[in-house]
Amino acid sequence: MKKRLNEIVNETNTPQGRAFNWFIQILILASIIQLTVETVPEFSNYKNIFHIIEIILTCAFVIEYLLRVSVAESKSKFIFSFYGLVDFFAILPTILSAGLFDLRFIRAFRFLRAIRIFKLARYAKAMERLHNAFKSVKEELTVFSILSLIILYISSAGIYFFEHKAQPEQFKSIIHSFWWSLSTLTTVGYGDVYPVTPGGKVFTFFILVLGIGIVSVPAALLAAAFQRDNTNNKLP
Repeated sequence: MKKRLNEIVNETNTPQGRAFNWFIQILILASIIQLTVETVPEFSNYKNIFHIIEIILTCAFVIEYLLRVSVAESKSKFIFSFYGLVDFFAILPTILSAGLFDLRFIRAFRFLRAIRIFKLARYAKAMERLHNAFKSVKEELTVFSILSLIILYISSAGIYFFEHKAQPEQFKSIIHSFWWSLSTLTTVGYGDVYPVTPGGKVFTFFILVLGIGIVSVPAALLAAAFQRDNTNNKLP
């Protein structure tokens, strides 16, 4: 029974398996459409209908999640896998009726299961290369992330000391300065908060230069990892 259930839930080689996975994909699409339409102000009078639809969809996803856990060879491995976590956090907000962090949009990631339905081997290999690239440079990315957080704090503290007296409302504290640091280091620069003192402007120049590196270094690391992975795959 478990073997048969596993073929339906996890395999796409049988008509029943393909039908089950297609059905789940349709439910995911319906959930995303429902969530998107729910945010339109003109449809605010239909909240009760949306709520009923959400309950039905969540019940279906809960049943699917429990089925996948029950047929998994290693239940803990599936639960803490990428798909397992996505499945769990997609149903959690509705179960807890939590309105602070609505994570239903995470269900969009579940469309990646469609790769198995369409049997797109090339795209499956692309996902594998992406995983290998991140895995090969995870230490570098970890060190760079820690360094970025340090730079973020230094820039927040620096701009606070330069601009606090001139702009006490915009730079109330180092914590309030984090928004400016984040937008500046990522080279977004929304322009809602900017330095007006000479020292603050000079300091911002150096932060902008550092920001270019913060954006480009991870991309360079991943590009090099992709190149190495492609080279290794081409070797006989």
